[in-house]
Amino acid sequence: MSVLEKEDIPETFMLAVMAYDRFVAVCNPLLYTVVMSPKLCAWLVAGPYAWGIVCSLTLTYFVLALSFCRPNILKNFVCEYSVIVSVSCSDPYISQVLCFVIAMFDEMSSLGIILTTYIFIFVAILKMPSASGRQKAFSTCAPHLTAITIFHGTVLFLYCVPNSKNSWLIIQVGSVFYTVVIPMLNPLIYSLRNKDVKDSIRKLMNHPTQFC
Repeated sequence: MSVLEKEDIPETFMLAVMAYDRFVAVCNPLLYTVVMSPKLCAWLVAGPYAWGIVCSLTLTYFVLALSFCRPNILKNFVCEYSVIVSVSCSDPYISQVLCFVIAMFDEMSSLGIILTTYIFIFVAILKMPSASGRQKAFSTCAPHLTAITIFHGTVLFLYCVPNSKNSWLIIQVGSVFYTVVIPMLNPLIYSLRNKDVKDSIRKLMNHPTQFC
């Protein structure tokens, strides 16, 4: 039912928080330290994790209330909430609906915040008179946009997988990419803004034999 795991709920909203941070940095750079006060930053960080804990406890409570006919049936499955619920002997309707509602709310609300903030950001960038200012603003947003595209693109792809014989294999591959590859890529994506990293990549592309 849902490919959005409970532990990834904070990450989903943290991407939205980071979009708001870039909105303030681009649209109100002189007021950034005032708007993004330490107290507000603490709330923006604590909020997603508090919501993630609430969702996790709620879904865990409902899955513990389920009964399973064969205790060893889960050994051959990925430990995903929707898969565990689907092999339950009791009626999983409430758990499935709750999982679907939470996943859809998290995905749509976080994407809504991100899209709204980036609309304002792009409008503000286009109004900048200098080309260097626009380039700097785009470079500020590029790593975050890359992370958003990979993260939400994978989630939406898995939501749209059709029901077929090969869908389970696709879901497994997508889940591995979602839970393993994306966290590994995030440090690389955000480190591309570092001047030393950029210089190393340029040297690698121009003289690849030096790194062998």
